[in-house]
Amino acid sequence: MSSSHRIHIASCIDSFEVGGTELNAVRTAEALDLERFELCVTHFHADGPLRARYEKLGVQMVHFPIPNLYSPQTLRQGVRFATFLRDWGADVVHTHDLYTNIFAVPWARLFGKCQVIASRRWWYDAPRPGLVPLNRWSYRLAHRILANSSAVANLLVREEGVPCEKIVEIPNFLAETAFDSVDEASRMAQMRAWGVPGDAFTVGVVARLAPVKNHALLLRALAQLDPRFHVVLVGDGPSRSELAQLANQLNIEYRVHFVGEVMSPLNLHQFFDASVLCSLNEGFPNSVIEALAAARPVLATPVGGVPDVVVDGETGILVPPEDPAALSGALRMLAANPPLRTRLGEAGREAVRMQFHQNIVIEKLSTLYETLANRSLLVTKGKADG
Repeated sequence: MSSSHRIHIASCIDSFEVGGTELNAVRTAEALDLERFELCVTHFHADGPLRARYEKLGVQMVHFPIPNLYSPQTLRQGVRFATFLRDWGADVVHTHDLYTNIFAVPWARLFGKCQVIASRRWWYDAPRPGLVPLNRWSYRLAHRILANSSAVANLLVREEGVPCEKIVEIPNFLAETAFDSVDEASRMAQMRAWGVPGDAFTVGVVARLAPVKNHALLLRALAQLDPRFHVVLVGDGPSRSELAQLANQLNIEYRVHFVGEVMSPLNLHQFFDASVLCSLNEGFPNSVIEALAAARPVLATPVGGVPDVVVDGETGILVPPEDPAALSGALRMLAANPPLRTRLGEAGREAVRMQFHQNIVIEKLSTLYETLANRSLLVTKGKADG
């Protein structure tokens, strides 16, 4: 299909760094049917690990350098952004995060000929309180708000005052490759590479090392378990040194393996015996659905959108966010009960395949894009006729 007949989607992101929102945005770009859509990725920061994935797709990328939301340069970039949308012929503008909501939604509405989707993919963790009212304003201006879980959708109604009819619930999703697995020899080789003994019961976390992810709860639980239990922490972030210090204080440093960020096409959860997410709050946990796709039992805190994914006793185990004894007890139970691990893993794998597979979720998003693009066309035609 020629460019002129494809729907033009401007996807707006803050950066190419690795995070849940950023990964979902690039996975969406990779999954969209580029015969139906022409995609342009607008971004504030030019570099980052995920940039290469967009470049591989061959989509247009336009940089709008913004040092902060209040500088004169931001005003100039806003005018440039609105001009770009007009000249490129954007049908739908989709912002993915707090900063692009605040910047791109008002300018896209000023442009006036496209439909605008803002997003809410987080719980309460805004970087600064002053951004909250600005983001709330963007919700009022947007035509639709995408919520990535029913818990987030309810929060939008309850605390942000967004009308239900403006909210569209479209969860994060998994490609078919998330369900692939390596053989046991490859799994053991990876464990050795990470320094984990072959006879260990391996508990893994794939998450940014940040306070909100509450890795300390798992380390305190590990200190209550016998030496065969080891923890692998995949990811990096500001809490790394603090967590390493805690591991030393608890005398478990030899059982905690910091492996850093791992850029791999493999689902890393398959290398663990159990996967954990101890977050203090979550919008929608990519890590949890990836673990379930790998058929691993999941232990998670029942915060934000987590209970939308993990059904306690059916697809995983929910534990209180500040109770290391409960977490250690659940891990001890899983280690002693292989049939339970298998049952939880298989049920979780089937559940995420039915609810969060790429084919299901992307078609829902594509339908939203097409519906809004048709509405945009009608608005433009009405203005022309008027």
